[in-house]
Parts: sequence; C-alpha cells; structure tokens
Amino acid sequence: MMRPEQAHLIRQWIEKAEEDFRNAEYVLTLETNCPVSTVCFHSQQCVEKCLKALLICHSLPTRRSHDLLELYHQIPSSGRPDLSEESLAVLNRYAVETRYPGDWDIITRCEAEAALDIARRVREITGRQLAKVIERDSAE
Repeated sequence: MMRPEQAHLIRQWIEKAEEDFRNAEYVLTLETNCPVSTVCFHSQQCVEKCLKALLICHSLPTRRSHDLLELYHQIPSSGRPDLSEESLAVLNRYAVETRYPGDWDIITRCEAEAALDIARRVREITGRQLAKVIERDSAE
C-alpha cells in the first residue's frame, strides 16, 4: 500500500506535468511569433514530470536529471510504460537548448508540433498507468 505522502507527491508531479502540457499547447496556438522553443521545453518538462511520478509510484528516488532516457530506464521493467526511446531522445535536447543561448540548431514549428505530440502520447500512457495505481491504492 502506498503511503499518503507518496500519493500526494505523485499527484503534485502530475499537476506540474499538466501545467507544462497546457503551456506548450497554448503557446502553440500563436499564429505569429510563436516561441516554438518554449513549446519544446514545456513538452520535455511534461514528460520528465510524468516519468518522475512513475518513479515515485515505484518508491524510487527522483534524481535531479533532465535525461528522459535515464529516468525511463530507472523505472522497473515490470512497471515501465511502452514508450518510444527514440521519441524520448528527441525531447532530451530541449531541456537545455531551449533555455540558454548557444549555437543550437533552429527549432521549427514542425519540431514543436512533434514535441507536443510526443508529450501528449507519453502523458496519456503514463496517465493511465498512474491512475490505475492511485485507484488501486485508494480502494485498499
């Protein structure tokens, strides 16, 4: 059975992931001068927080890492969602490149749309898994 503070922390991570998702979704509605790097950043952040919620579900620590593949592989294989590692790798670059100046490749609107699509899929898959765990725990 999950401790109440563990369930509370999972809900907090989910809430923060939802905020990032809504931010990315909203910013992408801008027709002109859309800051596409912001969409990519918030998409990456949404996925990172979903994965960290799953780690907490398994009573594992959430290390200070933005590496989605690293976080994904920390989840026990028995509870690891079926996610595309290639998609997670795509989002990885947005954790840093979108926040700091540098000689990065220019991010296109198409890439931002793809990043949001990845976040949407991960959010749906992990959301179903997290909801089952929280429901099961509430029933016990």
